[in-house]
Amino acid sequence: MVTISTMAAVAIDGLAFGVFLALLGVGITLVFGLGEVLNLSIGVFSVIAVLIASWAVTSGQGPIVAGVIGVVVAAAIGLLVDRTLLSLVYRSSGEERILLGIFVTLGLAVFLDGFFINGVDLTSIAGWLAIPSFPGSYSIPVDLPTVSVGLALVRGSSIVVIGVGAVALAVLFAFLRFTYLGKATRTVFQDERGARLVGVNPRRIRTLIFVLSVTVAGIAGVVWSLGHTISVADGFQYTTFALIVSIVGGVRSLGGAIVAGVLLGFVNQFANFFIGSYVATIILFGAAIVFLLAKPEAIA
Repeated sequence: MVTISTMAAVAIDGLAFGVFLALLGVGITLVFGLGEVLNLSIGVFSVIAVLIASWAVTSGQGPIVAGVIGVVVAAAIGLLVDRTLLSLVYRSSGEERILLGIFVTLGLAVFLDGFFINGVDLTSIAGWLAIPSFPGSYSIPVDLPTVSVGLALVRGSSIVVIGVGAVALAVLFAFLRFTYLGKATRTVFQDERGARLVGVNPRRIRTLIFVLSVTVAGIAGVVWSLGHTISVADGFQYTTFALIVSIVGGVRSLGGAIVAGVLLGFVNQFANFFIGSYVATIILFGAAIVFLLAKPEAIA
């Protein structure tokens, strides 16, 4: 018999997973809404942040410092990608930009996956360069106690995911709404030509937003790794989750991505509890398909 306390615990875990999905979905939505580039490497940046944070912990850093280091390194790599690969993408426009962005970011994701899984060994050529592979799964080891929430006993990691994720999203919305750069970003969203006329450089704004999206994805990966192990091969799955959330949320709506992420988190967790993880994943895909059939104009 399923008790009320068990259902409450599943609901809170579902909220935590929903916040994780919302962070990933916002990362996709930010870049596509501003620059019409579908970043299919967003999940890999989550994994990069976890790998670096895990390495920092083993090097003697505390979990918080390690998490910050992981997110900062992921953001720095995102900046490098934006100033190189995406500069080529932004030279095009319209459907050409969308297609080129898909191929470039997908190629980047495949390259990084292969890099982390297989490593690099050029000792026979350079005589010194050998970067190891990253087999297995990684997490940030933190002893988080179980927390009593009402009638439910909830994992401490779920509370941290909800708290940190909510703060990150609140800071992002405050930045977009109340700062000069945030208002400039919204101007580019609404009218790029008008933004140029008032002295806003859309390319620099896109760089800022891409780095912000990677930072959000890095935060998602780091907080999720507090209670779950993450493999280097999970980047593709996280990108898939981000796409589903973004599509259901309306692709260009940050608020829609957050609502969609939370709702899909609840659906996935309860389906996982009652039916199984395999069927729960199918339900996530089914939700995206149903939404597209009902509102195909959402991705126009």
